[in-house]
Amino acid sequence: MGLIEKIERKFGRFAIKNLTLILIGCYIIGYILNYFFPQLLGFLTLDPYSIIHGQVWRLVSWILIPPPEDNIFLAIIMMVFYFSIGTELERRWGAFHYNCYIFSGMIFTILGSFLLMIYCQIKIDNGSLFGKDILYLSGITIKNVSYLTSILFSTFYVNMSIFLAYACTFPDNVVLLFFLIPVKVKVLGFIYGGFIIFEMIDGLIKSTFGFAYPFVIGSSLLNFILFFFTTRKYILNNDIKTKTQKAYNAKIRNIKKYKTMQDDRNHFSGITKHKCAVCGRTEKDGDDLVFRFCSKCDGNYEYCQDHLYTHIHFTKNE
Repeated sequence: MGLIEKIERKFGRFAIKNLTLILIGCYIIGYILNYFFPQLLGFLTLDPYSIIHGQVWRLVSWILIPPPEDNIFLAIIMMVFYFSIGTELERRWGAFHYNCYIFSGMIFTILGSFLLMIYCQIKIDNGSLFGKDILYLSGITIKNVSYLTSILFSTFYVNMSIFLAYACTFPDNVVLLFFLIPVKVKVLGFIYGGFIIFEMIDGLIKSTFGFAYPFVIGSSLLNFILFFFTTRKYILNNDIKTKTQKAYNAKIRNIKKYKTMQDDRNHFSGITKHKCAVCGRTEKDGDDLVFRFCSKCDGNYEYCQDHLYTHIHFTKNE
């Protein structure tokens, strides 16, 4: 028994079901706040400096920061897509396993933000974050850097990790790209992986806060790198069990279907299964009739409930 199974035996009852639906609800709230109260989002970001100084709600409120998307139509498509794949993952893995995957991604993201703050503090002390001249002229502090880099932390890369897990679990599933082009999920998984690497390199080269991208992306995807691959055997075993169970259920359904067809064929053709050796009644003469074989008679003689104990026993001598 693996570690994840042992933990699930003890704490599995605490798993949150339909977690993807809760995440989508947080995205909707985030988009509403961004549209009507955009200035409020600055108080919800994952800012470790502010958390240390009392704003502990940021440990949770950053989940409301939705993936960046200005087009409301594309945002709706994105939420529907992630709801479908997240629900499918939860159904395949189980609620507890899926909960561990999502929450570990969030915890790693929080740890990544604090590691980034420590890194920035060391660089500021050495005067090498942006260069000594820029630090001197702008008077930049760890408080400023922590606030500015906190904007980079959102659920965007957590969503990325959900899709990568889906691509590894269902590699041969097909989705319609642009609603027209059928593409296997594993192909999109490679494209996503290449996009993440490109975005990290591009951020390092072009962005003022490029040094933050390895912390932002790496911490958000660490759950995929560690959690998924260390429990791959567990997932594959569950997959095999699921396929075996489906095959068994299909076999049982076919047997029942064949039995029903055979009964119907016998009913319409006049063939009966049971017949009383005394009165000649069959199962067609009443749904409440019960037929039994007599162990004392020589031969396969069957009787209804009215003659089972009152008939004369047949013997070979007779």
